[in-house]
Amino acid sequence: MLNKEYPLHDMNVVFDMIESSIAKGGTHDKAADEMNLLMHLYAGLPAEGVEEGMMFIHGRACEIPASSDIIPLHVRLMNLLEYLEKVEYLADIPSSMTNEEITKRSEIMNSLDEHEKYFGTPLLGYQWSSGNTKPAEVKEGEEENSGRLLLMNSQAAVFACEDIYKTAVFYEDKLGFKASHLDDEAMPHIKLTRDNIAIVLVKGEGDITKPARNFGIKYDMYIYCSEPFLLHNEVAGNGIKIVEDLPEAKAAQSMTTNRQFVFEDIDGRHICVSQYIESN
Repeated sequence: MLNKEYPLHDMNVVFDMIESSIAKGGTHDKAADEMNLLMHLYAGLPAEGVEEGMMFIHGRACEIPASSDIIPLHVRLMNLLEYLEKVEYLADIPSSMTNEEITKRSEIMNSLDEHEKYFGTPLLGYQWSSGNTKPAEVKEGEEENSGRLLLMNSQAAVFACEDIYKTAVFYEDKLGFKASHLDDEAMPHIKLTRDNIAIVLVKGEGDITKPARNFGIKYDMYIYCSEPFLLHNEVAGNGIKIVEDLPEAKAAQSMTTNRQFVFEDIDGRHICVSQYIESN
């Protein structure tokens, strides 16, 4: 949620504001790298893509099709803008503060790490390093042991639905999945795909279409996510019901369970997004 006044349609002014804010100091060392990467990527977009970014800034993200391939760019822009607003707020120290104000400032301070961890990381196949004049292309998603022959390439959850078309539209419009209608398969279905996730929708009736929690199982599917903060913002921004909110990263360090959030799909299924932690 942004608090400053931003232009309605001029992204150049937005980046002027970002540059001015970073120049004041107090930001992470890689904040300028993040700005340069975003600026470069927006410069290569058609006018419609840039306008999507302005819509994000002005709270109209729900009007953008979730299937848009550049939503991660808009989410990263919002992450940087929110971060800079927080830094500016913390830099303005009043002469006296109430206990509530002290608590608020502490919470904001603790949330900065959540924004900063994305600075310098790849985005849409590019990464910016300090001292460079342009971003470098990176290969995303390379796996360890990439030379090993994989006999099992992927898997898909199977959701039985009373109306598979209604469910497919929800996952396309709200969650950015792409739908393939496979009516000529042995089991006709709609296949939904996004990133490394696949879901198969089949026609069903009765109890098989009910959420798993009706039968004592909390979640209908787990999604393991390296950066749940960005996905949480996307899901919430698209108006999807959040059943269990994502705890702050620092607060989660003292938790005995994994950091996660849970959202509800159009059929009432509870999907758990759990933070993926690489094992050494």
